[in-house]
Amino acid sequence: MASSKVPQVLLNSSGGHKMPLLGLGTASFPLVEPQATKSAVLQAIELGYRHFDTASFYLTEQPVGEAIAEALSRGLIKSRDDLFITSKLWCNDGHPELVLPALKKSLENLKLEYLDLYLIHWPVSTKPGGSAMDRVRNREFLPMDYTSVWKAMEECQIFGLTKSIGVSNFSCTKLGYILATAKIPPAVNEVEFNPLWQQKKLMEFCKANGVILTAYSVLGSTGTMWGNNRVMEDKVLNQIAEARGKSVAQVSLRWAYEQGVCALVKSFNKERMKENLNIFNWTLTKEEAKKISEIEQVRGYLGEEFISIDGPFKTIEELWDGEV
Repeated sequence: MASSKVPQVLLNSSGGHKMPLLGLGTASFPLVEPQATKSAVLQAIELGYRHFDTASFYLTEQPVGEAIAEALSRGLIKSRDDLFITSKLWCNDGHPELVLPALKKSLENLKLEYLDLYLIHWPVSTKPGGSAMDRVRNREFLPMDYTSVWKAMEECQIFGLTKSIGVSNFSCTKLGYILATAKIPPAVNEVEFNPLWQQKKLMEFCKANGVILTAYSVLGSTGTMWGNNRVMEDKVLNQIAEARGKSVAQVSLRWAYEQGVCALVKSFNKERMKENLNIFNWTLTKEEAKKISEIEQVRGYLGEEFISIDGPFKTIEELWDGEV
């Protein structure tokens, strides 16, 4: 399937920057071998994927970069500009003076001159330096200075090191903090989003402010530390899939696409990669969409790792500002 068949959305950045509405995520917990990630990205490029999501915390930037270099050398893509690459700022670099060095390190890992999108990974900082995982495990949290950190993110875009900037795991309230002082507004908010966690309030808030919602865990993300099978086992989704001759994954992805959301899929299986691309030549009926809208809602990942009696977020409710 040609990449041109994957619809794109215009981001609010200057220059007509567009993002493919289906991408491949590279987070995997427990970690997989770098070669497995590289092979999966190469295979995805061969199949027509052009949007790839990584992060410093995932430890997948280097194999993604190696896959891009090989795809260029093999002629699978004409230029780096054919791809949309996202990476993210981790919490221990969530300090204004560390944002630019962190982005430069990601670019070094990826062996790229620029990113298409750079996101603040979580709305909280930890003590700088040290092990990214240990800072979280040891609950060494600090309040993020949203204004100063976002100003540093804006500088990254101004310097041309990323075409767009955004956030991840931000509630309406926390996204509002950024919007209140931003000279360059966030282009994207990447969050958990699927038929069992539809984020209707956040989706409307993002739409009203020109921010595109990107969905992770759109299929429940069984390959992550917080993954579960609730999406794939949902009775309503299975009934629709059986009636339409589609997979549950295809129904969920098509539903997300019809919400105007960019979906990130995480499968290194070639057949599933192909299947996940095959969602753009059919539509859900109004009745099917209504049934999905009525599914009981439950957040899959509560973010307990970011809760601390000594940190800025002492409860789940504070982390998500009641959006749980």
